[in-house]
Amino acid sequence: MKQEILDELRGIVGSAYVLSEPEELLAYECDGFALHRHPPDAVLLPASSEEVARIIGVARKHGIPFVPRGAGTGLSGGALPRFGGMVLSLTRMKSIRELDFENRQAVVQPGVINLNLSQAASPSGYYFAPDPSSQMVSSIGGNLAENAGGPHCLKYGTTTNHVAALQVVLPSGETVELGSRAADCPGYDLVGVFTGSEGTLGVATRAVLKLSRLPQSAKTLLAAFESLKDACDAVSVIIARGIVPAALETMDRRMIRAVEAATHAGLPVGAGAVLIIELDGLASALQVQADQVAEICLHHGCQELRVAKSEEERQGLWKGRKEAFGTVGRMTRDLYLHDAVVPRNRLSEVVTRIYECADRAGVPLASLAHAGDGNLHPILLFDRKKEGEEVRILDLVREMLRICVDAGGTLSGEHGIGSEKNEYMDMLFSAADLEAMRRVRLAFDPDELCNPGKILPSRFSRYH
Repeated sequence: MKQEILDELRGIVGSAYVLSEPEELLAYECDGFALHRHPPDAVLLPASSEEVARIIGVARKHGIPFVPRGAGTGLSGGALPRFGGMVLSLTRMKSIRELDFENRQAVVQPGVINLNLSQAASPSGYYFAPDPSSQMVSSIGGNLAENAGGPHCLKYGTTTNHVAALQVVLPSGETVELGSRAADCPGYDLVGVFTGSEGTLGVATRAVLKLSRLPQSAKTLLAAFESLKDACDAVSVIIARGIVPAALETMDRRMIRAVEAATHAGLPVGAGAVLIIELDGLASALQVQADQVAEICLHHGCQELRVAKSEEERQGLWKGRKEAFGTVGRMTRDLYLHDAVVPRNRLSEVVTRIYECADRAGVPLASLAHAGDGNLHPILLFDRKKEGEEVRILDLVREMLRICVDAGGTLSGEHGIGSEKNEYMDMLFSAADLEAMRRVRLAFDPDELCNPGKILPSRFSRYH
């Protein structure tokens, strides 16, 4: 990037908040999806909406692509500066501006850490329901971009269900307000359009989020099965009986052993799979539901059933689940974390076929899933230093995605499309569908400078 442009940017945010040396840019060459790496030309760390707007003005003037970035925990290359240019890191904008319990709303900047918001609201009996596994470090801005989910989104919905209004700096540099703090805002649902747009329609600089009341009580069960198929069969029946747990999660044998070795959460290491089932609501109703869930699990081959006897034991189980992804590093040099969704009634069949694919390819597989949502996360374990291994893994990923789509599923449940799956979008959408999406994007960003190379296949973009 030319020196005069860097000087112009330093005049906006200050010299300390413009990074341009190669060693400073290294941490921004990828997000949590490390298979794709591209270094930016510069990283900007603005402190306000006004600074974001001025930076985008510079980008437009010089025709420079720019990429919004939160904590960098995304798993689909959404924050990847695929065509160089500028990364706008929003980590300095981390203020909780308002907690309005009368209206059950919080006003936050995009750099606020997800868990910190719930911790701030909980003394008054409230929390922010979307809880991605990375909630200890992921930011609200990234959650908005990817429409993040999490274990408890089975009952409470993903991020898009918990956003009332947004302040957004558009790719034109104009700052606009979307949505309303009042209910039932008329007109097009632009908050819904923006949430989950993976940073391609602008930069969120403030969000009005909906807070939820903490449940009166919660009961967490751990059910151990001989096989993952048995566990998945039990999931479908639990939901079909009209029971909607707050969370319904699976782990396979390999995952159980890795998690237990790292967290000592008390998981049964001899089991083929476990279900973690959390019920919440009125204390008087939970035991009835727990009895029904236990009966279903036992009917589907459950070998061991436990109910957390204390809040400490419950938190221990969730600590194990939340930290599961991090424990995979004990098993492998490299990994590919898959993210796809299938209809719940096809869960068992799809899981079986995915394991068969991995076995045929000779690729070790560990698995965890938000099974209640039909959201699968098979994790392929490999070593990219082996010749041809990366190509082999990507071929296997494509085969697994095809299985999910053919079963009526989609390409992503919560991680987004990003640069990881944009070339697979025609598995799911026709050319007319994709052209319609391109036109939506161009309505916000006619020059395609805002996070180019994401979501849509390259043939639908001026950037290739």
